[in-house]
Amino acid sequence: MEDRTKNVIVEGLWKNNPGLVQLLGLCPLLAVSSTFINALGLAVATTLVMVGSNVTISLIRNIVKPELRIPVFVMVIASFVTVVELSMNAFMHELYMILGIFIPLIVTNCIIIARAESFASKNTISLSFLDGLMMGLGFSLVLVAVGGIREILGQGTLFAQAHLMFGPAFEGMQIVLLENYRGFLLAILPPGAFIILGFLIALKNMIDIRQQKMAKTQPIPALDNNANAS
Repeated sequence: MEDRTKNVIVEGLWKNNPGLVQLLGLCPLLAVSSTFINALGLAVATTLVMVGSNVTISLIRNIVKPELRIPVFVMVIASFVTVVELSMNAFMHELYMILGIFIPLIVTNCIIIARAESFASKNTISLSFLDGLMMGLGFSLVLVAVGGIREILGQGTLFAQAHLMFGPAFEGMQIVLLENYRGFLLAILPPGAFIILGFLIALKNMIDIRQQKMAKTQPIPALDNNANAS
């Protein structure tokens, strides 16, 4: 069980990361990640929906007929998206308006539907919860990384408009990294998001290749003499 749990964590955060490996959910990832806070808002919303839908689908997996599973899965996901959307509209209205159509479009996010079909419908509640959380966190890390880099390159700031998500007490959270910076327009535009995501994917691939080479060069442990004698 411990090996299965560890595998789910590693798969979600690294080996099968939705944004870097599966390349799913790229539309909101590239469109909304113009700043760190915008990216974080969508990341939290997506993760909450993924966790909630995974757990619910795992609960009902044995009573849903196979021919009805996709419509039922979509209805479950849509219910959680509605809850998240109404909550953001009530408590983070300005951020909700900035994210716009991409909050209700979480319903069609192929990451969530894919995990519901391939994992939650076949595994226990605890593993489905962990899978939803890890896949959500993996996607969130890519989202906020792209958003942070784009904000730094495009505006010379970090954590701009943090009060939209965390409240008025965080209005002074913005960090100005470059004074009198005119900005790099390409970083803010969608092509800039594609380029930054490409660099992140390349970096992950380089790390994986290096780890594989290191694993191959490690010496094979010697056999126990006592075992050979027996």
